[in-house]
Amino acid sequence: MSISDPIADMLTRIRNAGKAKFKSVEIPGSVLKLEIAKILKDQGFIKNFKFVEDNKQGTLRVYLKYTEAQEHVIYGIERVSKQSRRIYVKGRNINPVLSGLGINILSTSKGIMTDKQARLDNVGGEILCKVW
Repeated sequence: MSISDPIADMLTRIRNAGKAKFKSVEIPGSVLKLEIAKILKDQGFIKNFKFVEDNKQGTLRVYLKYTEAQEHVIYGIERVSKQSRRIYVKGRNINPVLSGLGINILSTSKGIMTDKQARLDNVGGEILCKVW
C-alpha cells in the first residue's frame, strides 16, 4: 500500500491509538519519523519508542502515555505543512502553540527540532506538525 503523506499517517495512527487506549502503536519506520518520536519522548508526550529492524524499512513502535485518569496525554496532534501547501517560517516569526503549552515540530537546516529550540538558535524552517 502506498502512503502519500507518511508523517500525516504517523500522526493519525498515534491519535487513533490514543483514543482507543492502546498501550503501543506500530508505524512503518523512517529516519524522519524516528526523529519526530525522539522529540515527542523528550517533551513528555509519549512514554518511549523502539525501532524494530526487519528485512524491509523497519517498524517504529511507539508506547503511548496516559494520565492517572487514563486520559491520553496528547490532547491534539495535527499536520501543519502538507504536500499540497508547505508552511515555512523564519526563526523570529515562530508562534508558540497554546501560549507555550504545546510544541511545533520543525524541519530546519540544523535538523528536526521544536519551536523553542528553533527560536533559541534563530533558525527557521518548515513546520511539520503541532502537538498539545
